[in-house]
Amino acid sequence: MGIVTLTIDNREVKAEEGMTVLEAARGAGIEIPTLCWHEKLKPYTVCRICVVDVDARGWTSLDTACSRPVKEGLVVRTRSAKIDRIRKTILELLLAHAPDSPKLREYASEYGADRDRFEKDPSFCIDCGLCVRYCAEVKKKNAVGFVDRGIRREICFVPEVALRECNGCKECFPLCPTSYLQAAFVLVQALTAPAQPEKP
Repeated sequence: MGIVTLTIDNREVKAEEGMTVLEAARGAGIEIPTLCWHEKLKPYTVCRICVVDVDARGWTSLDTACSRPVKEGLVVRTRSAKIDRIRKTILELLLAHAPDSPKLREYASEYGADRDRFEKDPSFCIDCGLCVRYCAEVKKKNAVGFVDRGIRREICFVPEVALRECNGCKECFPLCPTSYLQAAFVLVQALTAPAQPEKP
């Protein structure tokens, strides 16, 4: 693969063709926030917090850094008043679901997000899909998946698979930005545990 030159935050950056803006930025020591991205997984673009301003030959647009491929002459801005405002709103919406997530609180502090802007609806899952995708794409086990759709969508373990596979793995647990995954697994274990006979 060839090498392309792009500009990120007024810095000239060299990157291999096929890389994403996120990979090029991180390779140059420029941090872009992410919640649904992982280096072993295909881009998912659901959290949108890695949004950046991209100028390609005079055409300016907002795009997700985790999915936008690098290109010769591309000009990228990772911070601006507009970008920060978008990230702040995204964080405020997510904090309504997972107000105690250390990762969200860290980002909230950086972007000035108000934890109490939106009414709390604590599902504790932000639908980043890291657990579902890691289990499917990397481990090939499909022990956890999504149920329902839209605002009612949530993750759910497949009990017969999870009880067989997850105890010896748990590689997806540290990926969860809210720690909801561990609680969901404990619940599955509790609900599927064999009933104990009553003492006479």
